[in-house]
Amino acid sequence: MTSSIKQELLRALPSINDLLGDDTVAGWLERYPRSLVTVCLRDAVEEIRQGILDDTGGRCGAMHTDTAYVLAQASEKLTDRTSPHIRGAVNATGIILHTALGRAVWPESVVDSMTDELKGYVTLAIDRETGKRSDRDLRIEYLLTELTGAEAGIVVNNNAAATMLVLAALAAEKEVVVSRGQLVEIGGSFRLPEVMEQSGAKLVEVGATNRTHPKDYDQAINMKTAALLRVHPSNYRVVGFTREVTLAEMSEVAGDQGVMLIDDLGAGSLVGLEQFGLPHEPTVRESIDAGADIVLFSADKLIGAAQGGVIVGRKDLIARIRKHPLARAMRADKSCLMVLERTLQLFRDTEKLAESHPLYRMLATPEETLKARAEALAAAISVGQSTVCEGVGYLGSGSLPTHGLPTWVVKVSLPDMSVGQIAQALRTDEACVFTRIEDEQIVMDVRTITDEQIDLIAQAFVRVGQ
Repeated sequence: MTSSIKQELLRALPSINDLLGDDTVAGWLERYPRSLVTVCLRDAVEEIRQGILDDTGGRCGAMHTDTAYVLAQASEKLTDRTSPHIRGAVNATGIILHTALGRAVWPESVVDSMTDELKGYVTLAIDRETGKRSDRDLRIEYLLTELTGAEAGIVVNNNAAATMLVLAALAAEKEVVVSRGQLVEIGGSFRLPEVMEQSGAKLVEVGATNRTHPKDYDQAINMKTAALLRVHPSNYRVVGFTREVTLAEMSEVAGDQGVMLIDDLGAGSLVGLEQFGLPHEPTVRESIDAGADIVLFSADKLIGAAQGGVIVGRKDLIARIRKHPLARAMRADKSCLMVLERTLQLFRDTEKLAESHPLYRMLATPEETLKARAEALAAAISVGQSTVCEGVGYLGSGSLPTHGLPTWVVKVSLPDMSVGQIAQALRTDEACVFTRIEDEQIVMDVRTITDEQIDLIAQAFVRVGQ
């Protein structure tokens, strides 16, 4: 494209003032602030202008300077800026606790019970009996102690914060002994030794990566030792020639030496997972019964509530933690505490969890039900080629990392589209469907979708295949 043609096209671009006077834009201005509309118009014009300047193959023409074209580009930008970017999605990945998709699905009864209450004030940090201000987590401490057997409990904004707060409050400038095989890295390159360093506690490594013995802990304790720390390997496994010191053994060493025992459980199960066909995962109550003085765990993994970190244990230690300055910086908000309290209520009747809690409903879904759902989904997809077959899903979020969940999946391919193009089109479709890619096919695990979402997915494929 010659320079003169480019200059002619640039001169033909409508001015911002002219665009603001257009009837279409007048409708926008009734719904959106003038400043926002103006920014979107300017961005659209600038993007077209830059496209003309960069054009070396004659792709740009008079249509690109037409007012209707400019407004269409601006409309897309306005929609993008005014639509929520955190929105509902269909999880067809088979990963139940999908971190990028918000981890646990909250129980419907929990959400319904909060809808009206969140439209007004709530009793977040006030004692109804006395009318006096109180610590916000005291509102739900009764459930934390009831379900775990601990003397007291506090809630912060996630389990990494819980780890840092506990060490800062109970072991600052002192030594904390931990097995070398438990110096884990979790999501986002977040490493335990770095957390300990920020807390002011000094890390003392003992044992080897694959084998640690009770004597290793015993020999490491001195006058500067504040605690022994056990980090449960919820997001990894060391197998083969291994030796792991049990919590009961660590409790005996800690008791004999007069130091604290802190147990970081990570996923934090409140119920035996065996009833759902899964391997045993240590429960919080088991840790308390084994002699742990403090136990830490997540609220949004095996509890399936909002993001949070729960700390339970001895009453005197929890009191010290609650008074530490970092406790205020890490405290949970009202929505977290409300979701957690209502979700914890469901664990009073563990036999009904498969009915009342989406996480455990997904875990407990029979394979024959999954197969029927997969066949229904494949039949509903009217474009491309669909195949139903067995597959493997996972709990996710670092929980039970080596245990696959037998499931049924639907594999789909569309003509003239790569799997990457299909996956992106499904994600950006109004249904917002997330899938897996395996063997150059789109794979949808039906364990993490509902029967009601089958038609949504099928219609998304129709739009994508057009």
